[in-house]
Amino acid sequence: MKEAKAYNMKKIVLTLFISALIFSSCNQTNTEKAADPNQEFDVVILNGRVMDPETNFDGIRNVGVKDGKIAIITESDIKGKETIDATGHVVAPGFIEGHQHATDQFSRKVNLRDGLTTQMDFESGAGDIPKWYADAEGKTQSNYGMVVLATLARVSVLDGPEIAALGNDMGGLFSHTVKAAAVKAQQEGRKPGWSSTLPNKEEMTQIMAYVDEGLRQGALGVGVPVGYMTAGVTQYELYKYQELAAKYGRVTNGHVRFAGVRPPTEGQLGVQEMLANALVLDAPFMASHLNSNMDWEYTIPMINDARENRGAKVWGEVYPYAAGSTIASADLLTEAGMAQMGITYSSVSNLDGTRWDKAMYEDVRKNDPGRAIVIYNNPPEDIAKWLAQPGVVVVSDGMAIQDENLEYYDWEEPYEGKSVHPRSAGTRAKVLRMVREDKIMPLMEAISKMSYLHAKYFDELAGIPQFKTKGRMQEGMDADIVIFDPENVTDNSTYAPGMGAIPSTGIPYVLVNGVIVVKDSEVLKVFPGKPIRFPVQEKGKLDEIEIEPRVFDPNQS
Repeated sequence: MKEAKAYNMKKIVLTLFISALIFSSCNQTNTEKAADPNQEFDVVILNGRVMDPETNFDGIRNVGVKDGKIAIITESDIKGKETIDATGHVVAPGFIEGHQHATDQFSRKVNLRDGLTTQMDFESGAGDIPKWYADAEGKTQSNYGMVVLATLARVSVLDGPEIAALGNDMGGLFSHTVKAAAVKAQQEGRKPGWSSTLPNKEEMTQIMAYVDEGLRQGALGVGVPVGYMTAGVTQYELYKYQELAAKYGRVTNGHVRFAGVRPPTEGQLGVQEMLANALVLDAPFMASHLNSNMDWEYTIPMINDARENRGAKVWGEVYPYAAGSTIASADLLTEAGMAQMGITYSSVSNLDGTRWDKAMYEDVRKNDPGRAIVIYNNPPEDIAKWLAQPGVVVVSDGMAIQDENLEYYDWEEPYEGKSVHPRSAGTRAKVLRMVREDKIMPLMEAISKMSYLHAKYFDELAGIPQFKTKGRMQEGMDADIVIFDPENVTDNSTYAPGMGAIPSTGIPYVLVNGVIVVKDSEVLKVFPGKPIRFPVQEKGKLDEIEIEPRVFDPNQS
């Protein structure tokens, strides 16, 4: 009996020993062994408060960066070619988001001052995917990625490819494409096709072929901003976008069809439609800016319940502002839509701060449909409530920072004098300021909502492999790092005319793929950003779905 007990004890000890070895191996992530602290690293970050939201590690450590990776996190002394003294600062994973529309150099520069190291646009996306990635290669500090934009597919088929070619992503779509489509429609005595036309079988097949080509070319998913096409996109068409994306195993992004809380056009429509499709298709779905549908108390728990309790591959996002920004021709700004939201003409303003009245409403929507505007439609006291909701990620929904002619600014332009929604410049610093001043959530949770949680969802739910090594402060992970002063970090951009692009302060250093891109709060002209993209496939998958839309003839009774 004693021998049996001794044998069992040896087995237990051996099992514990092996488990410890396995844990140690896993803890080293992608490295086969711990890095030698005596080597010279590319960059060392000394004496910072390292915070890792995946493991909840929080401690003063030195960080060594080598070959674009976090090579070591240690209490030992280390040396590098470049040294950053992070005393009194937090060293956190670089911030990530999938809802930043601005892709020009000036706007990216402003976002880097806010700590954004991986910048993508899932709500809208791009039309010509190969061109978009080629244009960004070697010219981008942050990591970059795109979905294919269903809106541009509809523009190309229903308004003309020459109209679609005027803009390849949200910046060009709003500033040039929408306006050109409206002018052409007026000349032909009709409404713009992209927003109002119910496509027949041939047209819908062409639309889906456009989207399929984007997916074949490596787009991260499909962006379907249904709220801009409420009269033109049927529930059947929404399902087909999601079905096609599901054939590739990729995410579809969408938001509410309407805004407001009154039936029959309540704020959760659109989200509900696409959530139901995702459940049926077992497909990933990302719900955009749930705070702005005026029904977030319902939609956020619904999305969380579907993911946590029903195995759905779904998640949602919020941003830290009470006002939204869109274009003047947005469907939600019909007079009926404004009544739904409980707002009036004066709840809308131009970027220069001029509030609308009925005459301006009619003039701008007719003659300048692509104009960017601000809508004041949510109570400010609700911001902290939706930010603190479990499971949501923080995004900006930032628009391109453009001049009065809707053209992009040059890199060397000053930050002052730019009128744009402040979320384009200050989103993450505002969240960190609210954590400090208003105690809206623990600091670790805020960092997670801006980094790790994005990476977790994009990896585990959307199947994007590059995110396995992002959003974490761990050895072996990508050296996308933000260094900020928790006691002083703040947003400085405001709604005031000329103050929308004032950079955040208190974020003196940002690294992307191990390269310092922000140094002493100055954005450097270095471009280490890498593409987030699926491999190009030899053949598309359009022939794997059937297309039989029902189109009613308005001339029939």
